[in-house]
Amino acid sequence: MKLDGKTIYAQSSDIKSRTYLEYRRDMKKKAIAELEVLEWLEDKVKELYPKKQVKVYKSGGDKFLWFLRKGGISRESDFVAEIDDEKIEIEFQYGGGDIQEDYIFDFKTSKVGKKVKGQRERVPKNIVFLYLFKEAPTKFAFIPASWILKSGVEGVAPAWGNREVYKITGKQLLRRVKDDPSLQQIWNSINAKLFILDFQHELIDINKERLSHLLQSVIDENNIVKIIPKDLDSFFKICFILDNINKIPQNANLWLVYLLSYINDNNSLEEVSKIAYCIDFLYSKIELKPNELTPMVRKTKELLTKIKTSHKENGSYISSLKVSPLDETRYALFSINILEDLIQDIIFYYSVTELKPIKKIYENVEDIKKTYKLIKEA
Repeated sequence: MKLDGKTIYAQSSDIKSRTYLEYRRDMKKKAIAELEVLEWLEDKVKELYPKKQVKVYKSGGDKFLWFLRKGGISRESDFVAEIDDEKIEIEFQYGGGDIQEDYIFDFKTSKVGKKVKGQRERVPKNIVFLYLFKEAPTKFAFIPASWILKSGVEGVAPAWGNREVYKITGKQLLRRVKDDPSLQQIWNSINAKLFILDFQHELIDINKERLSHLLQSVIDENNIVKIIPKDLDSFFKICFILDNINKIPQNANLWLVYLLSYINDNNSLEEVSKIAYCIDFLYSKIELKPNELTPMVRKTKELLTKIKTSHKENGSYISSLKVSPLDETRYALFSINILEDLIQDIIFYYSVTELKPIKKIYENVEDIKKTYKLIKEA
């Protein structure tokens, strides 16, 4: 898959020792918050410019992608605000600290300003930072880059790999902090989705434990990449092993075609989760041909429909009386997580119009509040 060099500047080392799915889980945490806050942000900008035409959207628009195939991050700011004919970039940050006078807030130097003719002196970018506070969930601040450049002290942030930052004290920032009680509901949704993200991702560790003996007994790595498995369970086990030893099957496109044939009306949610995992593994290693893209899109829709029909009134997902509702709900959430990534990736890289762009992560969960309550209490 050819990547856009203009938007990607970090190398694949950004993924480090994580599998691709684990990397995406980490990238998704901020994206969850960004997409939850988008509507609120547009309303706030409209309040600031009541007599102007205002539109606020994610950088990338409907094609916004919260992960990139080879790791790395985008050069673009998180949001763009169009105010009449002017465009203002908005960078989104949130932190766990309360707004204490002695608390230090860091802002990446590269985001705040750009060097003048390569010299140390910097001029502010046309960027405004939106800062939310986890410990004070109704508080927010809009912070222009020009103010940070003027008020901040240069330093480094150990949490960001000792990157150069401008440091602002809580005492300075307090002057810009405002209150909006409606933010509490947004934080409730963010926290619920972050909890669900970790809950469904535990399925990876569960499967690692189940298949540990297989992972440890792999001797001939070259042999297992050649033969297409004959049933879904074997397919899943081999894809899981290959993923964890960083190997790619020969004729991966053909593997994917065979895998899609296992999708039918009788699939249990556990089977759906195995299919979703295998699709994700194979899809990320290949470039789809036109005759492969069409069934990929169709089967993605079928899997989402299957999951939705398994939803129950109390927020659980059930397809079998032999498996606990909590486990089945984990299978469903795990699959939704992968399929939403898949949808956005297909839209981004293949410009497919038959799929509806993901506006909020876990938007395909029927009732976030009930599902969160169910698994939280369990």
